[in-house]
Amino acid sequence: MKKFKRILLKLSGEALEGNQGYGIDPGRLADYAAEIKSVVAEGVQVAIVIGGGNIFRGLAGTTDGMDRVQGDYMGMLATVINSMAIQAALEKLGVQSKLLSGLAIEPVCEAMSRRKAISHLEKGQVVIIAAGTGNPYFTTDSASALRAVEIKADAILKGTRVDGVYTSDPEKDPSAAKYDTLSYEEAYEKGLKIMDLTAFTLCRENNMPIVVFNMNQPGNLLKLIKGEAIGTIVS
Repeated sequence: MKKFKRILLKLSGEALEGNQGYGIDPGRLADYAAEIKSVVAEGVQVAIVIGGGNIFRGLAGTTDGMDRVQGDYMGMLATVINSMAIQAALEKLGVQSKLLSGLAIEPVCEAMSRRKAISHLEKGQVVIIAAGTGNPYFTTDSASALRAVEIKADAILKGTRVDGVYTSDPEKDPSAAKYDTLSYEEAYEKGLKIMDLTAFTLCRENNMPIVVFNMNQPGNLLKLIKGEAIGTIVS
């Protein structure tokens, strides 16, 4: 596995729940900030996209009769809250960051632009990109793929609570086997749910590698950017 110079780190909103089962766990938030700081100290340029499922899911709202578009915008706002939390945790550790957004919400965050994001990254600042693509019907997976392509990242690093992609759910099936590498075609043919289809197609068409790894294991992110074989790489 090659070393990475510029990454797009994708985190799920649920990851911030920690053991609480809801909201934002301060301990988990601090752990993630420390992990990110460790790779910034190595000179790696880091952009972050985080979901909002710990606060609100647009699709979940539609099951209760809510309009899909309204629900998706509420979900985008949930990602802004999580992004602000990540920014606060990073700055508490002395890591400079900029919060950009698919939805401009002054004075909280600026509108996302490719040139602006790359400029901040080249200055050594962490760039946190909130509110998905700024459009309904697109997930934060799709936003991650889009932003990674826009900023010309070396790869999307998808931090999860498992250490890679398996033949089946390892938390339910003890016989599940882990893949070390996969091609886009293999992942698609096997129906492996790495990212939603829109995101996955965008990555495949733009040759954007996806690395799935356990973000909750201390030191994994640093090992990964240094080129150690951590998780599963899809390319």
